[in-house]
Amino acid sequence: MGYRTALYDKHSEAGARIVGFAGWDMPIQYASQIEEHRAVRRDAGLFDVSHMAIVELTGAEIKDCLRYLLANDVAKLKEQGKALYTCLLNERGGVLDDLIVYRLADGHYRGVLNAATRDKDLAWIRAQSKTFRAQVEYRDDLAMLAVQGPEARDKVLRVLPSDVAAGARTLAPFTGCERGGVFASRTGYTGEDGYEIMLPADHAPALWDALREQGVHPCGLGARDTLRIEAGMNLYGQDMNETVTPLECGLAWTVAWGPAERDFIGREALEAQRRAGVQHKLVGLVLEARGVIRAHQGVRAGELAGTVTSGSFAPTLGKSIGLARVPIDIGERCEVEIRDRFLPARVVKPPFVRRGRILV
Repeated sequence: MGYRTALYDKHSEAGARIVGFAGWDMPIQYASQIEEHRAVRRDAGLFDVSHMAIVELTGAEIKDCLRYLLANDVAKLKEQGKALYTCLLNERGGVLDDLIVYRLADGHYRGVLNAATRDKDLAWIRAQSKTFRAQVEYRDDLAMLAVQGPEARDKVLRVLPSDVAAGARTLAPFTGCERGGVFASRTGYTGEDGYEIMLPADHAPALWDALREQGVHPCGLGARDTLRIEAGMNLYGQDMNETVTPLECGLAWTVAWGPAERDFIGREALEAQRRAGVQHKLVGLVLEARGVIRAHQGVRAGELAGTVTSGSFAPTLGKSIGLARVPIDIGERCEVEIRDRFLPARVVKPPFVRRGRILV
């Protein structure tokens, strides 16, 4: 038996199929994964993401600490509640994890780490922060819900406490606000608008019930994966890992090169890679034959070879799509090895779908 979130009983009551994921017992789907996926694209879907690791980062030198720890620069976060997507790198420039960091106040930031990398990340962050006046606290007392889809914001605002709803209503994308211990941010992992809500774990079941009463459809990790692939979003451990740099996985935009004098872990390795020339990149694939693209399948274009990192049938497109790491000079067409056959595919720039609109 793995760890269980505060909403485990709600998942069981709803008939979810529970699987082990990163040490947690989590719902993979409730009834139909495709219907859950479509609910997010067309209306609103509800995810329990309490397995993610919420971390408070505080102290007199926490800003300087994070500017050294992270490839993106928290100095960009001028306003309370602003969020930043970034990578945590090792000295070789490899990705230890990707995360979101929020500025809550002067000397107070909040990070959301991946569940599978929680222990490794916390050990790394604590080790690197020892030379700074900084504190790192894992918040296992908090739960986290994500509500995503074109109707998500309206439905969430109907059930949040009035003071939280007042702040959340006017939030810009990648911004959050906190009232009375409830933090709502306009962020997500589906390519749709919506909120991610952090709150005391013992309050989460009541919020879950209130959202269900508004017609928000519960969704499992299966739909979360197909949605994020359609949105062209990386999954740690598949599309990137400690051997892959942000320059090789479509995340060069998350590296803040300026100011030039800011030193951060992995900077020297990334600069050397830029000077030498990046050899691989992450692209999107759209299969043009019957079959399903899956991770680890081979990709070829003439003598050039690459590998699928993520793949699935895409309900919004009605086709199979994938993400693949390929040579930098690959053209617009390739073949994917599926069941000992090489099938034709188009090479495209992700995302495939954004805000319900097909882009490829």
